[in-house]
Amino acid sequence: MALATAAAQHLPSISINQRRPLSSFRPHQRHPDGASFWKKKKATWTKKLTLSSPTTTTHFSALPFDLSPPPIDHDLLETVTVEGAKVSDDGVIETFNNDDEALDAVDNGVVVVDLSHFGRIRVSGEDRIQFLHNQSTANFECLREGQGCDTVFVTPTARTIDIAYAWIMKNAVTLLVSPVTRQTITEMLNKYIFLADKVEIQDITKQTCLFVLVGPKSNQVMEDLNLGDLVGQPYGTHRHFTVSGMPITVGVGNVISEEGFSLLMSPAAAGSVWKSILSLGALPMGSNAWEKLRVLQGRPAPQKELTNEFNVLEAGLWNSISLDKGCYKGQETISRLVTYDGVKQRLWGIRISAPAEPGSPISVNGKKVGKMTSYASGRTESEHFGLGYIKRQAASKGDTVTVGDVITGTVVEVPFLERQSPPSRS
Repeated sequence: MALATAAAQHLPSISINQRRPLSSFRPHQRHPDGASFWKKKKATWTKKLTLSSPTTTTHFSALPFDLSPPPIDHDLLETVTVEGAKVSDDGVIETFNNDDEALDAVDNGVVVVDLSHFGRIRVSGEDRIQFLHNQSTANFECLREGQGCDTVFVTPTARTIDIAYAWIMKNAVTLLVSPVTRQTITEMLNKYIFLADKVEIQDITKQTCLFVLVGPKSNQVMEDLNLGDLVGQPYGTHRHFTVSGMPITVGVGNVISEEGFSLLMSPAAAGSVWKSILSLGALPMGSNAWEKLRVLQGRPAPQKELTNEFNVLEAGLWNSISLDKGCYKGQETISRLVTYDGVKQRLWGIRISAPAEPGSPISVNGKKVGKMTSYASGRTESEHFGLGYIKRQAASKGDTVTVGDVITGTVVEVPFLERQSPPSRS
């Protein structure tokens, strides 16, 4: 398989040879509840992955329409099981029994992770931009087609629900959210659609697959896929392509980092795309190692760092917040916290001497100053790491704290939070 724009160079490429053609798809009649559905004709088909010669160039043109693939049964889980993956009962790839090697590749190579269990929400309709502008923290009105951003869904008092990675497409905005908030956010958005609003919310999680690339060699993989034009583009930049006639959207960055890439595709394309990425040197990573990476990177997660207990500024999510876009949910609280320097605690990384349970108190000189929210073991038996909220005046980078009763910890910066840019006090 190869992905390329019309300006593709003559580079080695991967192609898919299909013994039987895929059946065609057509729009189904609109369902009475207002949601659009797609129906597939059944077809038996197999795929064979082959490496084409260095002189072969496969051209794929950008899609003129929005990504909304049909729900097709796919063989990705069968593919990864054959490769030795352990898959949970609900279809999440847990591990390839290479967790330490995959974590090393994040620093020195490239990994590919199946995040298809994360939620994808499609927001369409003429009023979609204004609607999301009012319902989350980012300034959607300043974005254009092909751009993207992070935005945070909060309560009216600015308590955190989840961070969403958003793509502004031609006819819709696609939101990537956590698996545990997918239903909550879908229901919440539907709740705030008023009669005059021209907005439609669709959960397209089961109709799509999502892969992410992480690591310094991600750019080389993109070059080898003839997608080098995306390398170096701003975070959230994305473009549409086709693979064997099936839609795929590729974007800059992922839910854990502004580096790397995200690939959203039809399930029918997932198996071949996965194999192609592996053939270019990427190591597969399962969800167990991904969770370790999340903690080490310091990316807050719902039901852990993002809860009704903490507000969006305590979570440090400054890059996702517009302070001058006008009224939106949680705006009054956020403005008041900024104006009066009212953020009393903040999220830190904590390097600890032993395993610790999330929820353990953090103390300094015997006085409780915070709470640990996530824990991950390191790559050796002696490495332990956590995330936790600590009162601003109690401890900062380099200080020693106690987690639980006797576990010693050192407060450290984490990459995801270190990239956040709070406004200058001036």
